[in-house]
Amino acid sequence: MNTRGKTGKQGEELAQAYVRQYCSILAVNWKSGRYELDIIAEKNGQLFFIEVKTRTSEKFGYPEEAVNYKKENHIRAAAASYMEVHDLDPVSVRFDIIAIILHADGSYSLCHLRDVC
Repeated sequence: MNTRGKTGKQGEELAQAYVRQYCSILAVNWKSGRYELDIIAEKNGQLFFIEVKTRTSEKFGYPEEAVNYKKENHIRAAAASYMEVHDLDPVSVRFDIIAIILHADGSYSLCHLRDVC
């Protein structure tokens, strides 16, 4: 696995541990055609579709800035597919971003942006 893949995997593992603190994870890396949902979680009938973005610095901007309008549309389409495939009618749906920066000293910063698209 290349450095980019390792960075992404580490970020997804950190995000999953964070999400498990407040809700149940239903799926990770769920694919619908060419789209993928990083984390699908549930709490009290509410579904959370969570995009995880990880970087090792802010040199090229904050991780969450990588989620543009096109990516938001892909997330919505994949979420609709997930709900259709699993015959779900949730109380509500929320789209979140978890942005992680991995620091050289082994620490990390995590920012949870709620209801973003």
